[in-house]
Amino acid sequence: MLRFPGHGHRTPDDIVIGPLDLAARVDEALAVQAVAFGLAADEIAVRRQIVIRHMAYPGARALGATTADGRLVGFVYGMPNDRTHWWSTVVQPYLRIQGHDEWLDNSFVITELHVHPEFQNRGIGRCLITTITDGADEPRSILSAIDTESPARGLYRSLGYVDLARQVLFPSAPKPYAVMGATLPLRRR
Repeated sequence: MLRFPGHGHRTPDDIVIGPLDLAARVDEALAVQAVAFGLAADEIAVRRQIVIRHMAYPGARALGATTADGRLVGFVYGMPNDRTHWWSTVVQPYLRIQGHDEWLDNSFVITELHVHPEFQNRGIGRCLITTITDGADEPRSILSAIDTESPARGLYRSLGYVDLARQVLFPSAPKPYAVMGATLPLRRR
């Protein structure tokens, strides 16, 4: 477990970053994601099934950021990439066009990373993603993020992620995404 000093009067003294039984705490995690990402109830129901299925994949793991009283305020999960998984089948043509198809092999995928808005901009997301990727056996990491200049994209760039493909369209997603990749270990400040 990592102790992460809190900042400001609304945060407890410590945020603890450590392993998370995501299947057992899926509803808490999705509540964080819903607030951070703006999800509606029907989207949460769909994502709940996806998260539970993902956590059964070989090598899938999750970390949580919890307050001293046990409140989950952030989480990350990921797994070794598999070209047969839905996400890979969607992004593969976009990566191939850009000459980056090889990134689907030997990569650790960051599937979700979310921090409750009250706790953002304190380094919690950075700590979550660097800690989970530090434990990866793969030499690189890939992820997708909404293709706009956002704090999340800024964080990923600061860690060494670069754009591999942009304007990636996922079925039923209202906005295009960017696929980003970084060699591991991620860049530190």
